[in-house]
Amino acid sequence: MVFALAVAPLVVACAAEADIASKCDRSRFRMVVDVGHTLQAPGALSARNVWEYDFNLRLAREIQERLVADGFTGAMLLVTGGEARPSLFKRTTAANELAVDLFLSVHHDSVPDWLYEEWEFMGTPSHFSDKFNGYSIFVSHENQHYDASLLFATFLGQQLKARGLQYARQYTESFMGKYQHELVDGELGIYRYDQLVVLKETKMPSVLLEAGSIINRDEELQMNSPERRDLIVASVREAVEAFCDARSRG
Repeated sequence: MVFALAVAPLVVACAAEADIASKCDRSRFRMVVDVGHTLQAPGALSARNVWEYDFNLRLAREIQERLVADGFTGAMLLVTGGEARPSLFKRTTAANELAVDLFLSVHHDSVPDWLYEEWEFMGTPSHFSDKFNGYSIFVSHENQHYDASLLFATFLGQQLKARGLQYARQYTESFMGKYQHELVDGELGIYRYDQLVVLKETKMPSVLLEAGSIINRDEELQMNSPERRDLIVASVREAVEAFCDARSRG
């Protein structure tokens, strides 16, 4: 464990006003920025044959570094090793032992394999799906702090939307099979996913962010751009500030 692109003027102005009025004590707010997946179980493979874990680690690190630089010195990066399911319980145990105020798990999206199309990238066979794109935010009703989880998810969705980002809409469709989920907020792209271990087993408000689709060839390129990552990092930072402020006001 290891402890922008120009934004619309309205967003900047709102952020500045929030800084003035905020009751948040950034130095006392503690959170975990969880790197989804592990080296041994690296998640989805992108359209250009890059493992999701690489995307997750880079973005999570940038989020944590931005939070610390802005005074949230209790923001910790959580990197877990091991096989897929055991690693889920490792990370929840670690987060619970840290007794933090917020848990954010960072991921990048794909699609079920029956939606893949084949192509070749730099001489290597691969697969893609350009039909879907966008971020998704997940919360679990099984989390003992569901209302607070939803509050942070709402702040995050508002920030992402304000920066012009769209959410992935396929999760409500029947063709998604076992990956179909209830849409909690149709404006902000917040879905309910009760079975996610990192959301239901954590003992603090917890949210999982699918930052974008890396199986979509265009969006994979966007997720590799500093400009897109800056938008997401700024969105998380402002959402954390709003959440910290709301908690401070009681």
